Amino acid sequence: MSFDEEVEKINQKKFDELMEQRMRDKAKGEGSAPGVPIPLSDETFSAEVANHPLMVVDFWAEWCGPCRMVGPIIEELASEYSGKVAFGKVNVDENPRTSQAFGVQSIPTILVFRNGRPVDGIVGAVPKAQIVGKFLRYVRDDTSSPYR
Repeated sequence: MSFDEEVEKINQKKFDELMEQRMRDKAKGEGSAPGVPIPLSDETFSAEVANHPLMVVDFWAEWCGPCRMVGPIIEELASEYSGKVAFGKVNVDENPRTSQAFGVQSIPTILVFRNGRPVDGIVGAVPKAQIVGKFLRYVRDDTSSPYR
């Protein structure tokens, strides 16, 4: 098995585990904002973003050093804001259509989507507080949000 095939197998296994957890959470009646980032692809992006009133998406690549600094922050935030804000991750190398559709030219890029539309974003590795500042106002502004 080649390295790429092995990585793809691991990625698919992790994706399947996350989707199973998500289905269990939904069955329990928990919010649709899981406590882990959702892996997004060119095929799943639109449906997933439309499925969440507020979603923060991290556009990243495996080889990107600053992305590796932001990745753990996104995971922490997904856990901290579980049930309030959904978080997703798009590997730009594997999903060029989505990256191009949103004009992602530098990574990491973090975009905030509200009701399926991009409303804010950040380019580059920034502190956790700056990322929180980008999406928190949309949680506060949306009194009808099921994520309050």
